[in-house]
Formats: sequence, C-alpha cells, structure tokens
Amino acid sequence: MNSKNNDICAPQSVIGLIGNKWNLLIIWHLNDQTLRFTELQKRMYNVNPKTITKHLRDLEDNKIIRRVVYAEVPPRVEYSLTETGMAFIPILKSILEWGSQYMGFKLNEYSNKI
Repeated sequence: MNSKNNDICAPQSVIGLIGNKWNLLIIWHLNDQTLRFTELQKRMYNVNPKTITKHLRDLEDNKIIRRVVYAEVPPRVEYSLTETGMAFIPILKSILEWGSQYMGFKLNEYSNKI
C-alpha cells in the first residue's frame, strides 16, 4: 500500500472507531463513572437497547470500554472506560468546547463534568 492510501485510511479508521454519535454518547456517559446497562439506557432514552448493545460491543472490541459480568442472580453487568477510553476524554472535551463556541451555547454543569 502506498503512503497516499495510508493517509486516507488513517482518518477513516479513527473516525470509524469513535466517530459515530452513539459511541461518543456512550463514552461521554461513562466518563467519570461505571454504569450498568439499564443506567446507560436511561441516559440514552431515545436509543433502542439493540443499538446500545451493538455499540457497547464495538467499543469493547476496540478496547475503549470494559465490560465486567458479575456471577449473581440476576447477572449484573457493568461498563466503564479503559485507559484508552479515558485518554479520549480531553479530545471529547475539546470537541464539546468547540461546538459550544461554534453553535453559540453554553455548556451546562453536567457537560462541564467532562
């Protein structure tokens, strides 16, 4: 593969990894806490469970989030960010700050937790 193709593939690969809205929302919600699926689903109220599950699996496969299953009845599953996921938080914060300036809104208190 020549260097021109590498230049094109690198941005596409990175954007494909974290660039969709559901992955970004999941990362945002897991920023400073561990959440169970139902807690995450409540925060993403307009997203169906199948979609959330798909994106959680993608993020887990890419080592952005960690999934821990506890052997309890009923089973308890918790999600949190890995070190790789936490390393993305400053970038996400910059995106939110840029968006707030560009779109002319203030980040609310909840957004500033990032």
